Amino acid sequence: MEPTPDASQTSDAFESSQAAEGAAALRALAARFTALLGDDAVISDPVRLRTYECDGLTTHRAMPGLVVLPGTAEQIAQIVRACAAAGIPYVARGSGTGLSGGALPRTDGVLIVTSRMRRILEIDVENRRAVVEPGVINLDVSRAARPYGYYFAPDPSSQQICSVGGNVAENSGGAHCLKYGFTAHHVLACEIVTPDGEITELSADDPGYDLLGVFVGAEGTLGITTKITVRLTRVPETVQTLLAAFTSIEAGGTAVSAIIGAGMVPAAIEMMDALSIEAAEAAVRCEYPPGAGAVLIVELDGPAAEVEHQFAQVEKLCRDAGAFEIRVAADDAERALIWRGRKSAFAAVGRISPAYLVQDGVIPRTALPEVLAGIDALSAESGVRVANVFHAGDGNLHPLVLFDDAEEGAAERAEEVSGKILDLCIEHGGSITGEHGVGVDKSRYMPRMFTETDLDTMQMVRCGFDPAGLCNPGKVFPTPRLCGEVPGFRKGVHPLVAQGKAEQF
Repeated sequence: MEPTPDASQTSDAFESSQAAEGAAALRALAARFTALLGDDAVISDPVRLRTYECDGLTTHRAMPGLVVLPGTAEQIAQIVRACAAAGIPYVARGSGTGLSGGALPRTDGVLIVTSRMRRILEIDVENRRAVVEPGVINLDVSRAARPYGYYFAPDPSSQQICSVGGNVAENSGGAHCLKYGFTAHHVLACEIVTPDGEITELSADDPGYDLLGVFVGAEGTLGITTKITVRLTRVPETVQTLLAAFTSIEAGGTAVSAIIGAGMVPAAIEMMDALSIEAAEAAVRCEYPPGAGAVLIVELDGPAAEVEHQFAQVEKLCRDAGAFEIRVAADDAERALIWRGRKSAFAAVGRISPAYLVQDGVIPRTALPEVLAGIDALSAESGVRVANVFHAGDGNLHPLVLFDDAEEGAAERAEEVSGKILDLCIEHGGSITGEHGVGVDKSRYMPRMFTETDLDTMQMVRCGFDPAGLCNPGKVFPTPRLCGEVPGFRKGVHPLVAQGKAEQF
């Protein structure tokens, strides 16, 4: 009599069977997509797949099961329909510059890369808008509009390489979001492929629910954008930029509070601490004032008379706060030099640390000194260095937690410090993200900020778009909720379902 297999053997056999079925389904899709797109647009070779295993946050990696590079909206629609019919998950990816693992692929799924869709379809000067494909690089929109006196205001630090489609997914911000807002404030319409493979358009002019507002910043969980209509902003008459150096970050924070308290809204107010300055100097030789414990970059734009008046106020407030050196950009070249260190800050940290985690917490401006002191205390207590770079004007912090990934336990200590920094932000009335998104990196922190009912309500909106849970699954939410995501359905009835106010799929 043969022995009965134990539970672990049965489970292993089941998982092996599922993996074999999934591999077979991917092979079938690869053949189908090759016929649709051509050999050069379908990648299944393991070596080439490694190119797409992570986004800009390299601490999360997963080799995709299959990569496809479509060139049209209709091709994306056909790919999505094929995935839906086969029950295969899929993830959209642009330039891969995200910092939350939002475009992390599925090993059992398809990665849909939109980088070949790089056409600027229209520059409509009369209506101050542009129509672009999702793979268009952020800065290229401004370059195309500049001859007409316009530009695209959202400017993430990665704007030379990040794509507009990715900006839409993450609702990206940038240094100038203090005055001009985030991507959501500059998107007028999106053509999207829904999770069932339908091509439709969401517009700010649509009556009823603001579905465009829901879609922008949903991190690719509600569909894939294939065409974007963006608002263009008039190039300001005058731009003035200064760099103020302080002996301490607290003094710089005092200057920020004074500037905002005076009723001014600069285009940008950015700050870097001594450690981030050290990294920037090593990487790009930005030549910031020696001995600075912090530098503050303030940019004003608008009518010449207004900018001149406000600029004099800003200079005085910085000196009153203790600035020991102030540099004023005389032209565009000097302005670019001032911004060079700040724009390169994230990548520059690689010059002073083998690895790092970048966070994206938000706090009220008034809490800036207290939270920065808390970060310093966490760093001193743990022995983990933290470099601070942040959008000081709107309280969006980007602490860079440094560690040596070759040292045993170093990554875990860095992760612990990173989480405690987010806790500090929440405790002071802030948020776990301002512009990088939640992705996979911060999903476990969502319950610290939202209740179970909050999270379930958010997921019900997601299920309304994607009841099968195949569109970028495993992102944003910390556990399977309500529908679609492995391992299955939420146990119990959601309160809104019980009240007859919502439907559970």
